[in-house]
Amino acid sequence: MTEPAATPATLPTPEDFVRDHTVYSCVMGSRAFGLATDGSDTDRRGVFVAPTPLYWRFEKPPTHVEGPAAEQFSWELERFCELALRANPNILECLHSPLVEHVDATGRELLALRDAFLSRRAHRTFARYAAGQREKLEADVRRHGAPRWKHAMHLLRLLGSCRDLLRTGELVIEVGEDRERLLAVKRGEVAWPEVERRMEVLAAEAQAAEAKSPLPAEPDRPRVEDFLLRTRRASAR
Repeated sequence: MTEPAATPATLPTPEDFVRDHTVYSCVMGSRAFGLATDGSDTDRRGVFVAPTPLYWRFEKPPTHVEGPAAEQFSWELERFCELALRANPNILECLHSPLVEHVDATGRELLALRDAFLSRRAHRTFARYAAGQREKLEADVRRHGAPRWKHAMHLLRLLGSCRDLLRTGELVIEVGEDRERLLAVKRGEVAWPEVERRMEVLAAEAQAAEAKSPLPAEPDRPRVEDFLLRTRRASAR
């Protein structure tokens, strides 16, 4: 009979999880979207796999870690998959970043599952997230006379990304030829009523695209769960 793997006496630090167990990391934000300017930050996102024996303790591994570098955030694999199956916009976009900094065999298998996470459910989650962001922008307009233009730009980008995902079945986060139009919004060169009009048009186009979308109604949860179980078993050895 195989002896169970030894359980560490103490839980690793959050920094240990990121340093020693990351399977995938990428650059996100403006640099990944093709909207970076001279002053843009470099936002890093990652996925780590906590060793399975650590779950046999009362004190469990973290579901996410902020840092250790500035503008860095990582999720434990199970939490990442849960959020991706719910079509969380930030998580889905992380899986489609064109700027991959690190990926191992497990990370490559995760990336190969990108289509398993995509479904028409994305319309509900993207639209709900967009509605929350728009409320914040409208509150800024009421209080200060103008929105935070950078946030307005990114909301337009998100709405366009959602529409195109529903139309094509593929998530592309680089804005391509829309770069200059979006940066004009960031610079405050587009009046707020026009920005609102664009938001409404994009939201309506996404709504119309859902009915004809090539995406399945729901994500492929069994396929993702099989990957997670195999990864957990391998990490228990």
